[in-house]
Amino acid sequence: MPELRLARLEDAETVANIHVASWKSTYKDLLDERDVSNITVENRIALWQTILRKPVNGQIAYVIENDNREVVGFVSGGKERTRNYGYDGEIYAIYLLDEYQGQGYGTLLIRTFARAMKGAGYKSLLVWVLTHNPSSQFYIKLGAHPVEAEKVTIGQGTYEETAYGWKTIEELAEEAAN
Repeated sequence: MPELRLARLEDAETVANIHVASWKSTYKDLLDERDVSNITVENRIALWQTILRKPVNGQIAYVIENDNREVVGFVSGGKERTRNYGYDGEIYAIYLLDEYQGQGYGTLLIRTFARAMKGAGYKSLLVWVLTHNPSSQFYIKLGAHPVEAEKVTIGQGTYEETAYGWKTIEELAEEAAN
């Protein structure tokens, strides 16, 4: 049975490794190779140490562990960063090792995160996904709706991202409580 818990500083290296491995497997067919390979474990360790040491923007981070108590995925987010779409919360990152996808781990991560965000006073939730990323269906199945598409620079390339949103996180949060 997977277990969820708040991420701790000592999780930074593991989270960084999952971030890079999932990034590369998820985006290998969606981004130019040079843009996929510009992410390194070293810079992600530094990023996650900073985030987990002193969260900003009301940032919350959870990890999910497999039956052997190994961290296999994470979710992180906080205050919606653009203030352009009428949502107050945002998922900044959610990554899960390939072998744990399609087994309910991602749903547990999202629902637990939504419950924590609700507990922190957030009412709505937004997540940005590369427009051609098949994982956007995951958010739709959980009740998210497309909000807006924008161009974004990743590495040296320009790509389109679509924001998906939940106007209320009540339904996501309630499911986590069950």
